[in-house]
Amino acid sequence: MIAENLKNIKSELSEQTSLIAVSKTKPVFQIMEAYEAGQRDFGENKAQEMTEKWEKMPKDIRWHMIGHLQRNKVKYIAPFVHLIHAVDNLKLLKEINKQAQKHNRTVNCLLQVYIAKEETKFGLDPEEVTNLLESDEFNNLKHIRITGLMGMATFTENTAQIEKEFQFIKSFFDQLKNKYGMHILSIGMSGDYPLAIKHGSTMVRIGSAIFGERNYT
Repeated sequence: MIAENLKNIKSELSEQTSLIAVSKTKPVFQIMEAYEAGQRDFGENKAQEMTEKWEKMPKDIRWHMIGHLQRNKVKYIAPFVHLIHAVDNLKLLKEINKQAQKHNRTVNCLLQVYIAKEETKFGLDPEEVTNLLESDEFNNLKHIRITGLMGMATFTENTAQIEKEFQFIKSFFDQLKNKYGMHILSIGMSGDYPLAIKHGSTMVRIGSAIFGERNYT
């Protein structure tokens, strides 16, 4: 079923949209099913779980940290992480830079923009993004690269609300991409990825539509 789900989802993606299979809470044997079906990008939201899977699994996998990352957990994923999706403050960027330097790497990051009408979501507003990108402190960080923006829409059945939020971040992304060399807009999950693709997403994060519902026990 996993291979079939992947095939169906990939048939819906635009040429510019890549797929992150959200493998958090899923066992290695299920992730290997997706790997054997050709999937190479996987998303986790806990550093320790990602590290354990990285140690056990093929090394051509590109691991994406898609959850809220605490500074004290950066060191665990710094040697191998492909992309950190949810960076929302300068202190976290400084820690990623510090740990990346230890491993002689440049780590790719996305800035998380707050677009939802929910208090529980993390993220920066557009002014904070611009101020961060223009700051001397940021520009002195030589071991990180901001490759784009990430956003999470409101969890709602109201598609007009979701579309409005996706339009907002796409417009902001278009303002920034040439000036700052960005090429990734990570929006869209299992419940709203067709809308995200319609509004220019270059990366969707899909879990339950591939692996089935999560088991949090």
